[in-house]
Amino acid sequence: MTTTLNSLIAGAAPNARAIGAPGRAWMDYAGLRALSARVEQQLRGFGIGASDRVAIVLPNGPEMATAFVTIAQAAVTAPLNPAYQQAEYAFYLGDLQAKALVIPAGYDGPALAAAEPLGMVILRLHADTTSPAGEFHLTGPAAPTPAAQGRPDADATALILHTSGTTSRPKIVPLLQSNLAASARHIGQSLALTPADCCLNVMPLFHIHGLVAAVTASLAAGGSVWCAPGFDALKFFGWMTEAQPTWYTAVPTMHQAILSRAARNRDVIAAHPLRFLRSSSASLPAQVMVELQSTFNAPVIEAYGMTEAAHQMACNPLPPRAQKPGSVGIAAGPLLRIAHEVENRLTDGTGEVVISGPNVTPGYEGNPDANAKNFFEADGLRWFRTGDQGALDDEGYLRLTGRLKEIINRGGEKISPLEVDGVLLDHPAVQQVVAFAMPHAKLGEEVAAAVVLREGHSATEREIRDFAATRMADFKVPRRVVILDEIPKGATGKLQRIGLAEKLGLGTQSAGGAA
Repeated sequence: MTTTLNSLIAGAAPNARAIGAPGRAWMDYAGLRALSARVEQQLRGFGIGASDRVAIVLPNGPEMATAFVTIAQAAVTAPLNPAYQQAEYAFYLGDLQAKALVIPAGYDGPALAAAEPLGMVILRLHADTTSPAGEFHLTGPAAPTPAAQGRPDADATALILHTSGTTSRPKIVPLLQSNLAASARHIGQSLALTPADCCLNVMPLFHIHGLVAAVTASLAAGGSVWCAPGFDALKFFGWMTEAQPTWYTAVPTMHQAILSRAARNRDVIAAHPLRFLRSSSASLPAQVMVELQSTFNAPVIEAYGMTEAAHQMACNPLPPRAQKPGSVGIAAGPLLRIAHEVENRLTDGTGEVVISGPNVTPGYEGNPDANAKNFFEADGLRWFRTGDQGALDDEGYLRLTGRLKEIINRGGEKISPLEVDGVLLDHPAVQQVVAFAMPHAKLGEEVAAAVVLREGHSATEREIRDFAATRMADFKVPRRVVILDEIPKGATGKLQRIGLAEKLGLGTQSAGGAA
């Protein structure tokens, strides 16, 4: 059983393709394994041991992928968003207690400014675009005494990420070597990945979705991953032609942007057929799943993941088993059950989704209160509370109602924003929608929705509200519909409901609501 990242990629054919990128030669597995050995020796020379934490601030691309994979075989990785400001880096680097920072060779930005006062070891990554994709070497100050040799074992921490911290201080999530190995295997099994598969990665590589689902799962299967420099709907179909992938994985907003350009790229889709498409990190509206399947003539596999599970928890199965639009699929790795939302017990019907398995973090770092709140023992197992509300059908398919903290509480009436999304997306003019809670003076919260219209279509707020009123109870109909050119998104491309009312200037509404 593979339980570390090193053992995970040990079995692939040496000359098989591993890492690709635009305009670059492929790095094979022999090259990747040689790079891993060199990086380990370089880190030890810089005084970085197997338990030391190495923050990584690199742009998306093949070097970010190989930096993560190779450093995680030798130390503890902590990828950070390259778009952070200095104050954000100062917080995260200090909170992580990172010993070293990896930055591009010519970088002189806010991450460096935040790291220097902390006395961190600064390591610069040098890449040559004439070399195979992902090839690099590190430079930095030699340590007076090199760190001890030896690679981390299965119980060692491999990756540290923070939760989003939308409503509170971000929590530190340590993921073990065994957690990442288990999750990569689960994803590979769910998608039936083989050495013949190639993933086109457009996901940010400071995020668990890209790091594990695209990169690690591909390498664990002996397949390849072609690393784009970020997501760009205008370049996506050109990348398909160059990479010739068998699949890609993305968040729903990216899929919708790709769909908006698909009609003018039918020849590319036909010339480079995909085995499947994968969607995760946010609920994929049923209408979008159906449109993607029709456009690409391939199954759309929606998966359900989160950082604390080293990404994947549930996944819609490949054909011939049914994919159910609006469902995030069946348990795909960890055990998946429903728990009472307050009491520490498992239950039936609708409740909080809980998981238990080898890919689940052992617990938040330095946060006993969060661990007591989010973990509990039942039926002889340790369960993690996901914070999501949902229910399992008779075939074991999970349908999410929404994040518990995002459920709209309108004077005691609980409304699922996902249900509102689904109704508004049936309007022929609506391309994208996110329902959210808007403050209300008397009711506490009221329903609102942000909408992007389809190109060439028009609709007014009143028309959209009237449409919704014919399909759902009055208390669920949005009292405000804000029509936008683009809905604000988070760093990973996900739509964020919490805080959207404030961002859109929708303060406390009067008792009568909006007309």
